[in-house]
Amino acid sequence: MGVGAFNLIRRSVYEAIGTYQALRMEILDDMKLGKVVKNAGYAQRNVFGADLISIRWAKGALGMVNNLTKNFYAVMSFQWPRTLASCVALVFLNVWPFVGVLLAHGWARLAYAIALASMFSIYVGISKHADVPPYYFALHPVSTTLFVYTMLRSMILTLGRGGVDWRGTFYPLEELRRGLV
Repeated sequence: MGVGAFNLIRRSVYEAIGTYQALRMEILDDMKLGKVVKNAGYAQRNVFGADLISIRWAKGALGMVNNLTKNFYAVMSFQWPRTLASCVALVFLNVWPFVGVLLAHGWARLAYAIALASMFSIYVGISKHADVPPYYFALHPVSTTLFVYTMLRSMILTLGRGGVDWRGTFYPLEELRRGLV
């Protein structure tokens, strides 16, 4: 697990994993650093540090879409079939229950209601550890739609450009695929 703005790692572990060499062509370098550390057999811990550090990562929903556009196709290992399948699965699992509970008849509604109750319970659980109130559950279809849009946007822009523009540098798609950790 990692966040681009902040990763804390012991120098001895960092040197033992070969420093940043394996991650130099990784779009998801922050998250993959955690993978390299784990694969090398080192223990990791995550800490909720909400009161310890804060950054303004994005301004508004469209700011988040723009910031995540470079990442989402990389999360899918630059594979368009995986990206499309993930988008379909996200809609089916996260939006369809909201539609199904309204459109289904009889006992069929029960399965959708159980799915929605499960989602709501997740929001309740999260609200105990993070600043995410349970009523955000009502916005779940909206956030899922934005998530899917961002995934598709990431794929289309990366394929259309033949790579990723990142901090003023262009990274060709073939090199990124070869550099996957």
